[in-house]
Amino acid sequence: MFHLESFRAVRWLRTCNLVLQAILITTLFLGLNYLARHYAWRFDLTHYHRYSLSPETRSYLRGLTRPVRVVVTLSDDAPQEEVVQALRDVRSLLREYTYASASNDAGHRITVEHLDVFQRNREAQQLGIEQPNAIVFLSGDQKRVVTLGDLYHIEGGEKREFRGEQAFTSAILDVAAAERKKIYFLVGHGELDPDSVDPVRGLSALRDELRLRNFAVEKLDIGHLRKIPDDAALVIAAAPLNVDRFAAEQLRQYLTARAGRAILLLAPRLPHGLDDLLADWGVMVDDDVIYDINPESVTEEGDLRIAAFQKHPITQMLIDRQLALRLGETRSLRPEPGRGTGSGLTLTTLGATSPTAWGERSYRLRQMPEYDPGIDVRGLPQLDPANRLGIGVASERVQARGDLPFSVRGGRLVVFGTADLAANSRLGFPGNQTLFFNAINWTVDRDTQLAIPPRPIERFQLALSQQELTRLRYSLLFIAPGAIALLGIMVYWSRRS
Repeated sequence: MFHLESFRAVRWLRTCNLVLQAILITTLFLGLNYLARHYAWRFDLTHYHRYSLSPETRSYLRGLTRPVRVVVTLSDDAPQEEVVQALRDVRSLLREYTYASASNDAGHRITVEHLDVFQRNREAQQLGIEQPNAIVFLSGDQKRVVTLGDLYHIEGGEKREFRGEQAFTSAILDVAAAERKKIYFLVGHGELDPDSVDPVRGLSALRDELRLRNFAVEKLDIGHLRKIPDDAALVIAAAPLNVDRFAAEQLRQYLTARAGRAILLLAPRLPHGLDDLLADWGVMVDDDVIYDINPESVTEEGDLRIAAFQKHPITQMLIDRQLALRLGETRSLRPEPGRGTGSGLTLTTLGATSPTAWGERSYRLRQMPEYDPGIDVRGLPQLDPANRLGIGVASERVQARGDLPFSVRGGRLVVFGTADLAANSRLGFPGNQTLFFNAINWTVDRDTQLAIPPRPIERFQLALSQQELTRLRYSLLFIAPGAIALLGIMVYWSRRS
């Protein structure tokens, strides 16, 4: 006879209860996983939304036209602490990219993988990846490399902001585009050769770096082609000699009428033949060679050291990282006084010498340079930067479009007073490379079209005096354990009574 109050009945009821609890718990976890998989909600409660992508980036990812593969060559085993920290930041950010790209209607997603270029060297070579400590974006046959220097804004030797989203979104948009931006090197007038490996007259290192950054590179002989191609995103002229009038006019029309972009590297001692074009863009170039008696402005090898820069998208990274340029023979140049006012031109002197430098006009007549007042060139106090000679000028033309109440960006021109800035022998210097590639990015509107705010790097520091540190040590050693022991004694006496 079965009674509910019997031991057997109680045991069966307890067993059924345990089985039902197990079934309910299993069902609960299965239901939660189903909801999490199909109806996920994510909330970023951090102050600066550190773990969220901007609405602009999410919009781009939803409309992505091609899948993008991201290969990270950063390693946990790297001896540098900055690489390990960057890897943590990169991993968390790329996790958001893969999650956000899942909403792409066409199924074009972001995939991420980590690759050790030393242990998996053959695979790295097949992908065309040679350098460690980089993030490589691949889509089809297009590739873009983001380095550690692109990820952080450094001020005073410390990392202040994380700019990874800006760099990554720009790289994704670049490699996912149907065509690569094309850069033409002007030839036919004695210019430096992008195919030459000569350390002084060659630009092969620059050519390879541009291809690594997903640019298409070609030569341009205007006299033979009779025009500048329509697909030219940028024209570079390195040390031209007596450019003929037809080529100079074609280049001027390209910049003005077609809102083109150009970088001119005008070597000293060489007549360039581009005076009308430079005058049209408000840039004055002197026929001189810069000398400086300040030992802090000249390296042991005799290179000119440039460390003064004005704020501009081209120079901001040099200012942040306190980098300097190393230049060979350089001529001085400057914005035309008063030309920027009301002319639609925005002129900025990018880099300048120390106040002790001068431009030697009699460099053809004497071997020992010496400043001659009234003949040689000195920095002017009314120009920025005051009392310094400029070595680079950026000119941008903004013009009104008809009767519309806003302006339309026109052409962009960057002029440097030296050609060896980009030559094989000097491009490897960090300051030179940073300045020149920033000039390229600025002229072709790369990395300047994204309105994505950087993320501040938060630091928390506890400053304790020696006395406060001693109190904290004794508190942890005696007060906290003593309070726990006292509580235990009180519980013991209460139970005993």
